[in-house]
Amino acid sequence: MKKPLILVTNDDGFTAPGIKALIDVVGEIGELLIVAPDKPQSGMGHAITVNAPLRSTDIDYFGKHKAYYCSGTPVDCVKLGMYLLKDRTPDLIVSGVNHGSNVSTNVLYSGTMSAAVEGALEGVPSIGFSLCDYDWNADFTVAQHYIKSIVKKAIENPMGEGVCLNVNIPKLPLNEIKGVEVCRQARAFWDDTFDEREDPLGKKYYWLTGSFENHEEGDDADMTVLDKGFVTIVPIQFDMTAHKSIQTIKNWKL
Repeated sequence: MKKPLILVTNDDGFTAPGIKALIDVVGEIGELLIVAPDKPQSGMGHAITVNAPLRSTDIDYFGKHKAYYCSGTPVDCVKLGMYLLKDRTPDLIVSGVNHGSNVSTNVLYSGTMSAAVEGALEGVPSIGFSLCDYDWNADFTVAQHYIKSIVKKAIENPMGEGVCLNVNIPKLPLNEIKGVEVCRQARAFWDDTFDEREDPLGKKYYWLTGSFENHEEGDDADMTVLDKGFVTIVPIQFDMTAHKSIQTIKNWKL
């Protein structure tokens, strides 16, 4: 039986332990093409490279798997991967494993999730995986356990047209995780502020900082469910139309 073709990328760069952990799992399931950024690209959202050449180099960093690092963003990596495959279409695109969670509105900023959204735009079932541990040397063993089962299910079952999955895994031992819950995106936002500083020449510069504030009152949203010890899966779509507002705007009678 022919193995499924899986395109792998991330936003932490090709040397990140998270993508190695992801490859170790999905490499047992399918044939891989890996196209990952040559440096960290966190927070790049759905950015693409249009004002500079995109450079790519084939590497043997991942052993037997065909792999490239790319000078662009995670979305660039997906686009380039699709191009490199020529007439072949991957059965699945996976992104991650991200170092840190990507819950709620973080999907708008996340390079990890934007790569998955790009996969959905390309008509390919796609999943972004994140572990709620920012430590570079995080233990991905528990994440790998759930990645394996979710990837197999995604290959065997329809996901829905134009849909990708946002999977977040809590930083807990396997025996403390209560299961997997499919839920909705929480209503949470960054309370931004800037740390204003001065360089040695007396010129001002700024570091973006702030805190992520949860305004969610329901108990069925990803942040709440994740805090209870569940792996969360949120189906994400790229159609950003506010469908409920269409009639409201029509009533303006422009």
